[in-house]
Amino acid sequence: MPRLGVNIDHVATLRQARGVVYPDPITAAGIVELAGADGIVAHLREDRRHMQDRDIRLLREVIQTRLNLEMAATEEMIRIALATKPDIATIVPERREELTTEGGLDVIKFLRPLKKTIQRLQKGGIPVSLFVDPSPEQIKASEAAGADAIEIHTGHYCNARTLSEADEEFKRIIDAVTEASRLNLQIAAGHGLNYVNVSRIVEIEDIEEYNIGHSIIARAVLVGLDRAVREMIQLIRG
Repeated sequence: MPRLGVNIDHVATLRQARGVVYPDPITAAGIVELAGADGIVAHLREDRRHMQDRDIRLLREVIQTRLNLEMAATEEMIRIALATKPDIATIVPERREELTTEGGLDVIKFLRPLKKTIQRLQKGGIPVSLFVDPSPEQIKASEAAGADAIEIHTGHYCNARTLSEADEEFKRIIDAVTEASRLNLQIAAGHGLNYVNVSRIVEIEDIEEYNIGHSIIARAVLVGLDRAVREMIQLIRG
């Protein structure tokens, strides 16, 4: 049965917009878990635009499911991860000028430093996932780097402007999943998935986890967080 990891970054985005103490992403994480989600995803960005160091520390202390820490492969973030001990660390590319993560890691280009980062995290007892575009070559490089898992970037599929473009991107995702399965990597998918476009992706049986944030938090503004999470769980589990 596929798992749902809920990214709570944008609860913190709303808090940071006013520089106040609410809404608290820690409280949101509790509601998400009670609604039946299988894990909490949080991205501690270098510029701290939403999640803060305190949030990550408290999440590690209070959540009862699984903490997935999204992070750049920097010395600062490696130290924080080793101190926090998330259940899994997902290494993502990060540029300060972007609104959100715009694409997958270029594992082929940065294979050597990524391999060292992965080894350090794994030595600290932290499994590592790499956030990659749906490319068999990047999947192969991820396995060569020693990753335990990959998360397939679904943003290009979600942002497709035509049906033919969506079909092409969907085929790329299928090919990437096939390659990752062949290499015995754990497989997650995420970025841009919402209550409409996720229905096609969940047809791909080998995807074990869906990490979804913005669409759930956006829906929660209108219908409440508990209901928004439960509705997504129903969609991914049929």
